[in-house]
Amino acid sequence: MPRHADPGLERRVLDAAQVLWRSGGDKRLSMRVLARAARTNTPAIYRRFESRQGILRALLLRLRHELYEVVRTSASLEEGLERYLDFALARPQEYQLYHAHYHELLGETRAAKKAEEFGPTFLWAQSKLAERVRGNDEQHLRLTLALWGVAHGTAMLLISRSIPDHLTEELRSACREAIASLVREAGSR
Repeated sequence: MPRHADPGLERRVLDAAQVLWRSGGDKRLSMRVLARAARTNTPAIYRRFESRQGILRALLLRLRHELYEVVRTSASLEEGLERYLDFALARPQEYQLYHAHYHELLGETRAAKKAEEFGPTFLWAQSKLAERVRGNDEQHLRLTLALWGVAHGTAMLLISRSIPDHLTEELRSACREAIASLVREAGSR
């Protein structure tokens, strides 16, 4: 009797992989442990995903989409960057793993030249910026990179607890002010 494809297998595998990934990074993500957590067996996983790297890639794409969905409904660039920070702080392990493996697992180079290579959240920010300030694509790219650097740096400082707890809100406030200042300055040129 032929096997019937399990329509929920991919989702179960990715859900289980995400839980394992959150709790221990990619080191916890063995195929045997994953199969047990997803209530299946390793051959079934390999029929759906070509390798462990394929599972990590699917997790990264899922996380990139989730981040984009959180940010894209923002009314402003500032609100979007605030939501970006909230997302990073709510899911610190995934956020760090995402940025540690993003280019490696998605097959993109670290020397990305086009904004599209940074993903949909970056493109959203660049588009919001273009609505607010004049300039060409290269200027928008550079400023969006600067804004992302401020937001990502703030997220990493907060996640790593590199600053005293009583300065957490001060750092977030400074991040908001720096972003607003950069956007204002670009708009006045």
